Amino acid sequence: MNHLMIDLETMGNKPNAPIVSIGAVFFDPSTGELSADFYRVVSLKSSVDGGAIPDPDTIMWWMKQSEPARMAICDEDAISISAALIKLNTFILDNTDIDNVQVWGNGATFDNVILRASYERELVPCLWKFWNDRDVRTIVELGRSLGFNPRRDIPFEGDMHNALADARHQAKYVSAIWQKLIMAQQIN
Repeated sequence: MNHLMIDLETMGNKPNAPIVSIGAVFFDPSTGELSADFYRVVSLKSSVDGGAIPDPDTIMWWMKQSEPARMAICDEDAISISAALIKLNTFILDNTDIDNVQVWGNGATFDNVILRASYERELVPCLWKFWNDRDVRTIVELGRSLGFNPRRDIPFEGDMHNALADARHQAKYVSAIWQKLIMAQQIN
């Protein structure tokens, strides 16, 4: 599989936001099949020490989230941001051809942008080609243009705002929209 859905949990919403967890899952949008997955909790301190800047409004937002969501980013086994990025690179290399991997994030200015900025700050190479970045929100809008929005109709499994659970959910609804778009194309 060469489609990789990534979800980040962060303490901000700008490119310099500190990452506190990374979730990723390979998927095939034409079938909806999910494959290998990745999850690491990242030390907030390591992200800030590397130059990321927390946002007070995002911190306040996190304080209002469910206890399971908050506890998931406070894992005692959290690793440094540089270690998490290296492990993510290894996960990608172990599971696909790096020249063909398409990396999906939720928003043209969020997951992939924050992740790339973290790679740059940590001096760890971001392995996939920038032209292989994909945006979940764009495909959701395309689905809506067809009168189809499975984003809310597909049951969420796991704890919301857990990076891996969010990545799995996003992969499922992107696949549903993808399949609907392909069917619409075949009809026309």
